[in-house]
Amino acid sequence: MKFKVLYFARYREALGLDQESVEGEFATVDALRQFLIMRGDRSVLTEQTLMCARNEELCSLDEPLFDGDELAFFPQVTGG
Repeated sequence: MKFKVLYFARYREALGLDQESVEGEFATVDALRQFLIMRGDRSVLTEQTLMCARNEELCSLDEPLFDGDELAFFPQVTGG
């Protein structure tokens, strides 16, 4: 399966990239996130306040994945 992974805000800045393609068998968003963390240099993805979206819709880390999905990771946004 192939996925497009997008990074926004300070995650993009910390990782030095705004998107990447990832191939593999991942049942959930969290499984893919764990893979990215294990690959190294992705410690920002361990934050408790991490937000994610699948195909432009907010989702939880236990959201199931399907071939061709687009995933986005971004920090929680607060207003004031």
